[in-house]
Amino acid sequence: MQDTISSNTTARMNHTLQQYQSIVNRCKDLYVKKAKDYGTSWRVLRTISIVDQIYIKACRIRQIQETGNQKIEDSIESEFIGIVNYGIIALIQASIKDDAKTELGVEEAQAIYEQKAKEVEDLMLQKNHDYGEAWRDMSQESFVDLILVKLLRIKQILANDGQTIVSEGMEANFSDIINYGIFALIKMGE
Repeated sequence: MQDTISSNTTARMNHTLQQYQSIVNRCKDLYVKKAKDYGTSWRVLRTISIVDQIYIKACRIRQIQETGNQKIEDSIESEFIGIVNYGIIALIQASIKDDAKTELGVEEAQAIYEQKAKEVEDLMLQKNHDYGEAWRDMSQESFVDLILVKLLRIKQILANDGQTIVSEGMEANFSDIINYGIFALIKMGE
Protein backbone atom coordinates (compact mmCIF):
# COMPACT_ATOMS: atom_id res chain seq x y z
CA MET A 1 0.00 0.00 0.00
CA GLN A 2 2.78 2.46 0.94
CA ASP A 3 4.54 1.75 -2.39
CA THR A 4 1.36 2.63 -4.28
CA ILE A 5 0.97 5.93 -2.39
CA SER A 6 4.63 6.76 -2.93
CA SER A 7 4.36 5.87 -6.62
CA ASN A 8 1.26 8.07 -7.03
CA THR A 9 2.95 10.96 -5.24
CA THR A 10 6.04 10.63 -7.44
CA ALA A 11 3.94 10.51 -10.61
CA ARG A 12 1.95 13.58 -9.50
CA MET A 13 5.12 15.50 -8.65
CA ASN A 14 6.68 14.57 -12.01
CA HIS A 15 3.54 15.80 -13.78
CA THR A 16 3.73 19.06 -11.83
CA LEU A 17 7.39 19.48 -12.77
CA GLN A 18 6.59 19.00 -16.46
CA GLN A 19 3.77 21.54 -16.28
CA TYR A 20 5.97 23.93 -14.31
CA GLN A 21 8.85 23.72 -16.78
CA SER A 22 6.47 24.20 -19.71
CA ILE A 23 5.16 27.44 -18.15
CA VAL A 24 8.68 28.67 -17.39
CA ASN A 25 9.68 28.01 -21.01
CA ARG A 26 6.69 30.07 -22.22
CA CYS A 27 7.63 32.91 -19.88
CA LYS A 28 11.29 32.70 -20.91
CA ASP A 29 10.35 32.73 -24.59
CA LEU A 30 8.54 36.06 -24.13
CA TYR A 31 11.41 37.43 -22.01
CA VAL A 32 13.97 36.55 -24.73
CA LYS A 33 11.81 38.04 -27.48
CA LYS A 34 11.48 41.26 -25.49
CA ALA A 35 15.24 41.25 -24.89
CA LYS A 36 15.69 41.13 -28.67
CA ASP A 37 13.18 43.97 -29.15
CA TYR A 38 14.15 46.24 -26.25
CA GLY A 39 17.50 45.00 -24.99
CA THR A 40 17.75 44.82 -21.23
CA SER A 41 16.32 48.27 -20.57
CA TRP A 42 14.83 46.83 -17.36
CA ARG A 43 18.35 46.94 -15.88
CA VAL A 44 17.71 50.58 -14.87
CA LEU A 45 14.78 49.56 -12.64
CA ARG A 46 15.25 49.78 -8.91
CA THR A 47 13.65 47.17 -6.69
CA ILE A 48 10.69 49.40 -5.81
CA SER A 49 9.97 49.95 -9.51
CA ILE A 50 9.89 46.20 -10.13
CA VAL A 51 7.60 45.78 -7.12
CA ASP A 52 5.31 48.44 -8.57
CA GLN A 53 5.25 46.75 -11.99
CA ILE A 54 4.20 43.46 -10.41
CA TYR A 55 1.75 45.31 -8.15
CA ILE A 56 -0.13 46.95 -11.02
CA LYS A 57 -0.37 43.61 -12.83
CA ALA A 58 -1.72 41.86 -9.73
CA CYS A 59 -4.14 44.73 -9.04
CA ARG A 60 -5.42 44.56 -12.62
CA ILE A 61 -6.02 40.82 -12.31
CA ARG A 62 -7.86 41.37 -9.04
CA GLN A 63 -9.94 44.15 -10.57
CA ILE A 64 -10.97 41.89 -13.47
CA GLN A 65 -11.72 39.04 -11.05
CA GLU A 66 -13.95 41.28 -8.93
CA THR A 67 -15.77 43.13 -11.71
CA GLY A 68 -15.83 40.43 -14.36
CA ASN A 69 -14.99 42.85 -17.16
CA GLN A 70 -12.02 44.51 -18.79
CA LYS A 71 -11.52 47.22 -21.41
CA ILE A 72 -8.11 46.30 -22.82
CA GLU A 73 -7.30 43.01 -24.48
CA ASP A 74 -4.32 41.90 -22.37
CA SER A 75 -5.44 38.67 -20.75
CA ILE A 76 -5.14 37.61 -17.14
CA GLU A 77 -2.77 34.93 -18.41
CA SER A 78 -0.46 37.54 -19.96
CA GLU A 79 -0.47 39.47 -16.67
CA PHE A 80 0.61 36.35 -14.75
CA ILE A 81 3.39 35.82 -17.30
CA GLY A 82 4.46 39.41 -16.68
CA ILE A 83 4.44 38.78 -12.93
CA VAL A 84 6.67 35.72 -13.37
CA ASN A 85 9.08 37.58 -15.64
CA TYR A 86 9.30 40.69 -13.45
CA GLY A 87 9.86 38.41 -10.44
CA ILE A 88 12.79 36.78 -12.18
CA ILE A 89 14.06 40.19 -13.26
CA ALA A 90 14.00 41.21 -9.57
CA LEU A 91 16.14 38.20 -8.68
CA ILE A 92 18.53 38.99 -11.54
CA GLN A 93 18.82 42.60 -10.42
CA ALA A 94 19.56 41.50 -6.85
CA SER A 95 22.38 39.29 -8.10
CA ILE A 96 24.07 41.87 -10.35
CA LYS A 97 26.17 44.65 -8.87
CA ASP A 98 24.75 48.16 -9.14
CA ASP A 99 27.75 49.33 -11.12
CA ALA A 100 27.48 46.50 -13.67
CA LYS A 101 26.71 47.33 -17.27
CA THR A 102 23.14 48.17 -18.11
CA GLU A 103 22.95 46.28 -21.38
CA LEU A 104 23.27 42.51 -21.33
CA GLY A 105 23.51 40.51 -24.53
CA VAL A 106 20.50 38.33 -25.33
CA GLU A 107 22.47 35.14 -24.63
CA GLU A 108 23.71 36.45 -21.28
CA ALA A 109 20.23 37.70 -20.35
CA GLN A 110 18.78 34.28 -21.22
CA ALA A 111 21.45 32.38 -19.31
CA ILE A 112 20.93 34.38 -16.12
CA TYR A 113 17.14 34.03 -16.50
CA GLU A 114 17.54 30.26 -16.74
CA GLN A 115 19.80 30.23 -13.66
CA LYS A 116 17.31 32.19 -11.55
CA ALA A 117 14.35 30.17 -12.86
CA LYS A 118 16.16 26.96 -11.88
CA GLU A 119 16.78 28.29 -8.36
CA VAL A 120 13.07 29.11 -8.00
CA GLU A 121 12.13 25.69 -9.42
CA ASP A 122 14.35 24.00 -6.83
CA LEU A 123 12.57 25.94 -4.09
CA MET A 124 9.19 24.93 -5.54
CA LEU A 125 10.18 21.26 -5.49
CA GLN A 126 11.20 21.47 -1.84
CA LYS A 127 8.05 23.30 -0.78
CA ASN A 128 5.83 21.15 -2.97
CA HIS A 129 7.25 18.07 -1.26
CA ASP A 130 6.53 19.46 2.19
CA TYR A 131 3.13 21.00 1.39
CA GLY A 132 1.90 18.08 -0.70
CA GLU A 133 0.74 20.16 -3.66
CA ALA A 134 -1.74 22.11 -1.54
CA TRP A 135 -1.60 24.88 -4.18
CA ARG A 136 -3.71 22.68 -6.48
CA ASP A 137 -6.68 23.29 -4.17
CA MET A 138 -6.19 27.06 -4.14
CA SER A 139 -8.13 29.57 -6.21
CA GLN A 140 -6.74 32.01 -8.74
CA GLU A 141 -8.01 34.75 -6.42
CA SER A 142 -5.86 33.39 -3.58
CA PHE A 143 -2.74 33.43 -5.76
CA VAL A 144 -3.36 37.10 -6.57
CA ASP A 145 -3.99 37.96 -2.92
CA LEU A 146 -0.83 36.16 -1.83
CA ILE A 147 1.19 37.95 -4.52
CA LEU A 148 -0.15 41.27 -3.22
CA VAL A 149 0.76 40.29 0.37
CA LYS A 150 4.31 39.39 -0.70
CA LEU A 151 4.62 42.73 -2.52
CA LEU A 152 3.51 44.64 0.57
CA ARG A 153 6.05 42.68 2.62
CA ILE A 154 8.80 43.61 0.15
CA LYS A 155 7.77 47.28 0.36
CA GLN A 156 8.06 47.08 4.15
CA ILE A 157 11.47 45.42 3.90
CA LEU A 158 12.58 48.23 1.57
CA ALA A 159 11.27 50.78 4.09
CA ASN A 160 13.41 48.97 6.69
CA ASP A 161 16.52 49.45 4.50
CA GLY A 162 16.39 45.82 3.40
CA GLN A 163 16.63 44.47 6.94
CA THR A 164 14.41 41.88 8.60
CA ILE A 165 14.49 40.60 12.17
CA VAL A 166 12.93 37.15 11.86
CA SER A 167 11.37 37.13 8.40
CA GLU A 168 12.48 36.00 4.96
CA GLY A 169 14.22 38.56 2.81
CA MET A 170 13.16 40.11 -0.46
CA GLU A 171 14.54 37.33 -2.68
CA ALA A 172 12.47 34.69 -0.86
CA ASN A 173 9.35 36.80 -1.32
CA PHE A 174 10.07 37.32 -5.03
CA SER A 175 10.61 33.56 -5.40
CA ASP A 176 7.22 32.89 -3.82
CA ILE A 177 5.60 35.48 -6.14
CA ILE A 178 7.11 33.72 -9.15
CA ASN A 179 5.85 30.34 -7.97
CA TYR A 180 2.34 31.67 -7.28
CA GLY A 181 2.28 33.10 -10.80
CA ILE A 182 3.41 29.81 -12.29
CA PHE A 183 0.88 27.84 -10.24
CA ALA A 184 -1.89 30.16 -11.45
CA LEU A 185 -0.77 29.63 -15.06
CA ILE A 186 -0.68 25.85 -14.60
CA LYS A 187 -4.23 25.88 -13.21
CA MET A 188 -5.44 28.14 -16.03
CA GLY A 189 -4.09 25.63 -18.55
CA GLU A 190 -5.86 22.66 -16.98
